[in-house]
Amino acid sequence: MASLKNLLFLSLLFHSLLIIKCDDEEDNLLLGINQYRASLNLTALIKNDRAECLAGEVADQFKGQPCTNTTGSATIPGTEPQYPNFPQFLSKCHLNVTTTRDGQIMPACVPNLDPSLVISNFTKSQYSEYLNSTDFSGIGVNSEGNWMVVVLTTNTPEGSYSVGTNKDNGGSRLNPIGYLMFLLVGFFVLL
Repeated sequence: MASLKNLLFLSLLFHSLLIIKCDDEEDNLLLGINQYRASLNLTALIKNDRAECLAGEVADQFKGQPCTNTTGSATIPGTEPQYPNFPQFLSKCHLNVTTTRDGQIMPACVPNLDPSLVISNFTKSQYSEYLNSTDFSGIGVNSEGNWMVVVLTTNTPEGSYSVGTNKDNGGSRLNPIGYLMFLLVGFFVLL
């Protein structure tokens, strides 16, 4: 019985370590963007899981692509990248085009994802127009290689990034409260 308790304790400890996130590039950028918006007296952007999924798909598409003046935040207006696999991205993220129309996809290429350069690529570029807007209320951030992608969402039906092609809203994943409850129950089982 003691070995079962030890195994359960080690399992709970291991899982708790997995959910503790170190400061990563995405979280730092989200914090920086919200601090930037606060300095403009704008509301903070709320994390949106589907927008984060889409940002990940777009970042994956750019993986390995070099930084040039025709990519990312340095893109000359009118020459923005096209996403030939966009329908597949939407499907994988359980979205559809009618709920993403008002959103904004903003890729930026920053060598080694240097934190100060990453935030500047969004707040001091053509992207600042979108970050300064009250139209946007949600955000998804993801990175791959030297690429950081931000997806902004709205509160409108055409930009909410709400459920599209699939009713699964990602709710099967435990949120931090779920993990905390799991740990507490496990702790009481050990007593």
